[in-house]
Amino acid sequence: MQTDSSFTFVLFGGTGDLSMRKILPALYEAHRAGGMLADSGKIVAVARHLADRAAYVDWVNEHVKPHVSKNGVDETAWASFLDRIEFVKIDLGNPEDFTLLRDALSGRPGIRVFYLATGPSLFVPICRALASVGLNENSRIVLEKPLGYDLKSSNAINDAVGEIFAEEQIYRIDHYLGKEPVQNLLALRFGNVLFEPLWRREWVESIQITIAEELGVEARGDFYDNTGALRDMVQNHLLQLLSIVAMEPPHSMDSDSVRDEKLRVLRALKPIDPRDIGKVAVRGQYHAGVIRGSAVPAYATEPGVKQDSNTETFVAVKVEIENWRWAGVPFFLRTGKRLADRVAEIVVNFRAVPHSALGASALRGGANRLVIRLQPNETIRLYCLAKQPGEGMNLASVHLDLAFDRFFREGQMEAYQRLLLDVINGRLALFVRRDEQEAAWRWVEPILNEWAAANKPPKPYAAGTWGPAAASAMLAQHGTCWLEEEN
Repeated sequence: MQTDSSFTFVLFGGTGDLSMRKILPALYEAHRAGGMLADSGKIVAVARHLADRAAYVDWVNEHVKPHVSKNGVDETAWASFLDRIEFVKIDLGNPEDFTLLRDALSGRPGIRVFYLATGPSLFVPICRALASVGLNENSRIVLEKPLGYDLKSSNAINDAVGEIFAEEQIYRIDHYLGKEPVQNLLALRFGNVLFEPLWRREWVESIQITIAEELGVEARGDFYDNTGALRDMVQNHLLQLLSIVAMEPPHSMDSDSVRDEKLRVLRALKPIDPRDIGKVAVRGQYHAGVIRGSAVPAYATEPGVKQDSNTETFVAVKVEIENWRWAGVPFFLRTGKRLADRVAEIVVNFRAVPHSALGASALRGGANRLVIRLQPNETIRLYCLAKQPGEGMNLASVHLDLAFDRFFREGQMEAYQRLLLDVINGRLALFVRRDEQEAAWRWVEPILNEWAAANKPPKPYAAGTWGPAAASAMLAQHGTCWLEEEN
């Protein structure tokens, strides 16, 4: 991914948590690798709480440096990375301040990237202020989630931003799409004859997609209490992963070919009848419990959360896709906070053999499965049955690990690093197009509306467990279970 493309990367929210933990460390890793960033490329941080560049560099040394390089910091590379950084003090609420940014960017070669690591309420004001000083030309804009609260508010933001930037200038980021195993999922499906013939209703029994967190809402209680797990995770991350898993082979890997196929999946999602939402969607909220030996509080007692809050911290939902490839195959999506483990994974359960002369083990659905682990470790594992050593024909589950680190010397690229390089180099395939986002909101909204109308409290679950029992019961109705419940 070497480049000679000159760029100026403007980081709004330059002292925010996302900049500290993800964006600046990702840019440093690209810089340290050599050749990924043009030598002339600059990073311009925008914030209002610091006085000047020297103060910002001090902040970066104190707050960002601890989050880079698991194997330690290369001090020479770090010093040259700091040389790329400049700083402009701007009050984002004062459009007149953007003349300072315009002057700072004047005469710089190459593309301008504006990364909005801010709250969504600032997206439109920032874009309008950029346009007022002529900075919307020869530029790209990166929007973080959440992009709206529902379809109406999402469209309002997209309409306003779309008046200023063309669609090909807008990069709606979803970092799960940049993870190495997701990229390898595409390679496995479309680069090998082995998997593609099996990737259909005739051979797949069910698919699970899980994003589980041990953490609670942390310092985001006020934000999260007005959002909830369905908006925060299902509408974007989980439906995007589903579309990658279920999409048809694109004719090429160019941006619109990939996103056209994802859109077809989202438009084929079977609409949920409001009368059936109680059967196919489970919402929960964590109560006090224990995680890794430490007591943790209930959601309702977290700072910023209303005491009588009905906001869900857990969602499990059954999804069906109405097309020839996937008709009748249930997709089970699950996400939650304060669960038993931190894990993100895709589980493809294949159907059992039609007849077994080797006993009941071979007739169990899911005996053959593909598990794509996205976090905390990134692996792909294929499970099958093999004979146990000794007398008789007793079968046991074994697995094949696709250990990419044994074949490739270079380390895996972090998701944000890949996506930021894609923005700089104008590659849109891993970013969400507006029509994808609209299709996801349309499918999610009936669930949101029914939950709001019913005004029933979420099902309680103890922190440190895998969520409400109703989520397991939903799968049991289809003769299957969550991966951790096997055996």
